[in-house]
Amino acid sequence: MLAAACLTIAAALERARSPDPPHLILLTRNEIARLLTPAEHGLPHRLRWSAWRRRHQHRARACHYQRQATHGP
Repeated sequence: MLAAACLTIAAALERARSPDPPHLILLTRNEIARLLTPAEHGLPHRLRWSAWRRRHQHRARACHYQRQATHGP
């Protein structure tokens, strides 16, 4: 529970610290946990992967919103 609380605080601080980065979603609690988890790949690889994933999620969200706007409720 303590780890989840720390990740939540880190995500909230990230949201308060900086505005939305262009073409990326904000860091989430789960994304921060993935970045902090030791893996076979180094930190530079994990940061590139995170940026790619957040950029892809941003594109998917934008397409979803655009499709919803054209089709209506």
